[in-house]
Amino acid sequence: MDMGVFIPIGNNGWLISTASPRYMPSFELNKQVVQLAEGYGLDFALSMIKLRGFGGASEFWDYNLESFTLMAGLAAVTDKIKLFASTAVLTLPPAIVARMATTIDSISNGRFGINIVSGWQKAEYDQMGLWPSDDYFGYRYGYSTEYVQVMKELWEKGESNFKGKHFTMDDCRMKPTPKGDVKIVAAGQSPVGMEFAAKYADYNFVLGSGCNTPTAHIALNKQLLAAVEKTGRDVGAYVLFMIIADETDEAAQAKWKKYKDGVDVQALAWMADQGGQDKTADSSSTAKTINLPEQAVNFNMGTLVGSYANVASMLDEAATVPGTKGIMLTFDDFVVGMEDFGRRVQPLMSSRADRLKAAA
Repeated sequence: MDMGVFIPIGNNGWLISTASPRYMPSFELNKQVVQLAEGYGLDFALSMIKLRGFGGASEFWDYNLESFTLMAGLAAVTDKIKLFASTAVLTLPPAIVARMATTIDSISNGRFGINIVSGWQKAEYDQMGLWPSDDYFGYRYGYSTEYVQVMKELWEKGESNFKGKHFTMDDCRMKPTPKGDVKIVAAGQSPVGMEFAAKYADYNFVLGSGCNTPTAHIALNKQLLAAVEKTGRDVGAYVLFMIIADETDEAAQAKWKKYKDGVDVQALAWMADQGGQDKTADSSSTAKTINLPEQAVNFNMGTLVGSYANVASMLDEAATVPGTKGIMLTFDDFVVGMEDFGRRVQPLMSSRADRLKAAA
């Protein structure tokens, strides 16, 4: 099973709380996290793209780096780990992103991939005059489909004459082409999002859910597998979990309670407002899912809270769900969390035993 890290490109990571560890994004912080991940044998690191934060007392995600330039820098200071940058498709033309990917492929010697962000937070784009209209909510996956088709054509042939509804290429040239196979990641949770992933992606991020319910993503995996069965392609789920670990279950639970008690209500209100802008979204969409009230303090991602041994056991359990090709981790404190995972959790995981043996 692949194991990766969702690196802290935005301030304070993924906890929308005034009581969580506070840190600003920087190249040095992300270099430290990714080099630790590589040293502990993790398979990939991914950075999001976020162009406007949620504000509130925690100033949540009001400070963010840019994904491609960050990953280019990290490509130059790593040797083995796969690196994924995220493109917000409304902000950069696909032919430019294809060339950026080829450049980072060269820097990394074939270790680069792209996460496709169709966009759910209108304010990110509206602030720059890049929001087409609210009709975009209804055709965003059609837009992303053409976007990926253009990139793949350029990578495979070095030229494109693609003619679509949203993009028109006229003898568009791009050489050199990548040395490696530039993998595509999607993150659709709705049926249309899963269909897009099944047709054009190599992996689809799936949200774990609940606290200490490591197999709760089984329904989403089944949905992805059903979509993949129709296309006949090899597309697996990368499941997202937050790890809050400590020496004992009680110590870890105390941290989790502190974070929830300090939830930034103002920032959550902003997120809820933005998540409600898409009137076409069903209950399974990303925007609706992350705004559920249960534990929105960390976007309702699956949260594994406990001793190092119990977290390892829960991750092994998560790996047994059919369709799971990997797990992507976040932490309350990324440097400490990455160290603890590498030294005290991963060595106890049977699902990682073969990878660790091979790495050694």
